[in-house]
Amino acid sequence: MWEMLWPIALVVLANIFYNIVTKSTPSDGNAMLSLTVTYLVGGLCAFGLYWLGKGREGLWQDFGRLNWTSFALGLVVVGLEFGYIHVYRAGWNVNTAPLVANICLACALLFVGFLLFHETLTLRQLLGVAVCVGGLVLVAGK
Repeated sequence: MWEMLWPIALVVLANIFYNIVTKSTPSDGNAMLSLTVTYLVGGLCAFGLYWLGKGREGLWQDFGRLNWTSFALGLVVVGLEFGYIHVYRAGWNVNTAPLVANICLACALLFVGFLLFHETLTLRQLLGVAVCVGGLVLVAGK
């Protein structure tokens, strides 16, 4: 059970701090320079954790196991971070923006899972999407 819970707890906790920090990013600071510093710090932390774990066979062998996804994820994460910085600069509240974004994301991923990964899409899930759309109207509607 713990193997299932700790990763979700980490994602939730990290997302809480992520949104606090992102909303606190200075509005007059350059977003791309901020992301550069962010990824330099993140890269150093990730490499430090890799180094502490010593990898399986060594750095070059472990590099050989990577593929295009590492590079694509880097591009996608920059887009995500840049988007969130500008979401908050546009005036979204920290108690609304992630909720709206994540509801939209969850609904979209139901269809992505169905179309790309041949996952099951049930009537219950489609009804859940309808409830989410109703929730979006209540949360984000004015």
